Amino acid sequence: MVIELKHIIKKYGDNHPVLDDISVEINEGTTLAITGPSGSGKSTLLNLLGTLDFPSSGIIKMNGKATVDFNEDELVELRNKKIGFVFQSHLLLPQLTVMENVLLPVIPREKKFQKQAPDKALKLLDVVGLTGKVNSFPGEMSVGECQRVAVVRSLINEPEILLADEPTGSLDHDSAETLSDLIMELRERYQFTLIAVTHSPDLARRMEKNYKLVNGKLTIR
Repeated sequence: MVIELKHIIKKYGDNHPVLDDISVEINEGTTLAITGPSGSGKSTLLNLLGTLDFPSSGIIKMNGKATVDFNEDELVELRNKKIGFVFQSHLLLPQLTVMENVLLPVIPREKKFQKQAPDKALKLLDVVGLTGKVNSFPGEMSVGECQRVAVVRSLINEPEILLADEPTGSLDHDSAETLSDLIMELRERYQFTLIAVTHSPDLARRMEKNYKLVNGKLTIR
């Protein structure tokens, strides 16, 4: 899926724009890092890319169609089937097991997909080294393990795009390196477009393209 941003401005009230005239094209299969100081609008930009929010002006297109032209059902389907999300906090439901958490995004899918999902989940959990944790609850696991589960959950619906917002931000150095390795391994295996907001120089260096967001302006590094 090709993503196009044309002259994007995002502002809240009468304040100075958080994002100020951003234009960029993201081709299918690209790996891209967005860095910049805290409060620079990185998460805001990621939310626009994920259609969780919309620009004050300008156009975002997905495969040539402007996101503002999607109806609500189309937006729900886009977020569920085409886009995976990983956040700084894993956001796993504590009352559900690892497998149950991973399969949550599958609930709206068609029966055939739901039937195949558990086997797919087991394969993904094996890739990230968590086969033995299938029936564990988040409270019984480390933060790093929970974040790996969150990555698996984000990929269970086979998205074309993975949006990662500070995926290693809550982890210690060793756990952050492990998760970075896993994300890049999964990306190589499944060939999704990867867009990561990160403060991690290690993760950013692994990306094909690096952008820096400062004072609302996006520049290539």
